[in-house]
Amino acid sequence: MANYVDFKLSDLPAFGKGKFCKYHGIEVQCGPRGLRGAGDSLFHNNGDGRFTDVSWTAGVSDPDGRFGMGVVWTDVDDDGWQDLYVANDTGPNFFYHNNHNGTFTEAGYEAGVAVGEDGQEQGSMGVALGDYLHTGGFAIFVSNFADEYNTLYRHDRGLMYSDVSLASKIAQGTLPYVGWGIEFFDYDNDGWVDLMVVNGHVYPQVANARLGATYQQRILLYRNQRDGTFSEMAAEAGEALMVPRVSRGAAFGDIDNDGDIDVVINNLDGKPVVLRNDGGNRNHWITLKLAGRGRNRVALGAKVRVVSGDLEQWGEVRSGGSYLSSSDSRLHFGLDSRTAVKQIDIRWPDGQRETVRDIRANQFVTIEQGKGIVKTAIPH
Repeated sequence: MANYVDFKLSDLPAFGKGKFCKYHGIEVQCGPRGLRGAGDSLFHNNGDGRFTDVSWTAGVSDPDGRFGMGVVWTDVDDDGWQDLYVANDTGPNFFYHNNHNGTFTEAGYEAGVAVGEDGQEQGSMGVALGDYLHTGGFAIFVSNFADEYNTLYRHDRGLMYSDVSLASKIAQGTLPYVGWGIEFFDYDNDGWVDLMVVNGHVYPQVANARLGATYQQRILLYRNQRDGTFSEMAAEAGEALMVPRVSRGAAFGDIDNDGDIDVVINNLDGKPVVLRNDGGNRNHWITLKLAGRGRNRVALGAKVRVVSGDLEQWGEVRSGGSYLSSSDSRLHFGLDSRTAVKQIDIRWPDGQRETVRDIRANQFVTIEQGKGIVKTAIPH
């Protein structure tokens, strides 16, 4: 659990009066700088309905008290052991590499994912992982505060990343926005994952401050150009994406089971929003539900390779991510014009490997560890 601040209301300076209670000269609510960070927590499941706090012994307690926001598990170096990434507000982000013995080593700076390309700490909120280059390595995407670009860390090899936010054309145009919930997802089923960021400022006062920023902000949708770059095209994807809101959480999944990914957004000062994807299923697709053995029935940590003709894609079963959200645990893959999947390779959480072959497109497929495909379904 990424924790934020540890404070009492009585500890706060008067509104707008403290050192950290101004934004571009405007009096605002105080923090997080100037407040005490809460540190982070890791609870080990004992398997008997109880948990043990192992934050300190595992090496992930954050003794300096950073302001934790987003957190996600992933196997960065493909060694079969889950690593941990934590997005921190106004401080360096953490990357904890799994030591295979119940402990972790923090290596954010060494891996290149602690700060931006310019070496500056950022106000990070949401975090998402995706293989946007079809290399089998998951890039890390982080949403940040206004005046800071959203950061795309490309996975190069092993534990090494590069900040390609500018080179990918994502950084441009993001500076006025305060980003929160985010995700890699293939909204048009062309076989290349795209990106969405939901936004909303934290200071209502900016609406009247003539800073070039607004309190309510629209969604950013980036289409994968298949060459390492993205183009922002929310205006082309429907009027609903252009409505300014004060958004925070965003969860992604095929909520109507029609073969394309929808989005549920939680907003401040307004009702939640459901964005139904209309037309993504014009291209072919396949959705996988994995069932593991033993206690990890939902197969968290399983890694999958899907091969359809000349297209190879990778996915990983996760829980959490985005910002204060948990998306559909099924793995969805767009296939463009391809009508079948030649092969699906699975590395289950316990290390067992399994392959299933020759599956028609446009199906929901349930695969159970050791038993292969146990169920298929087509959209209603």
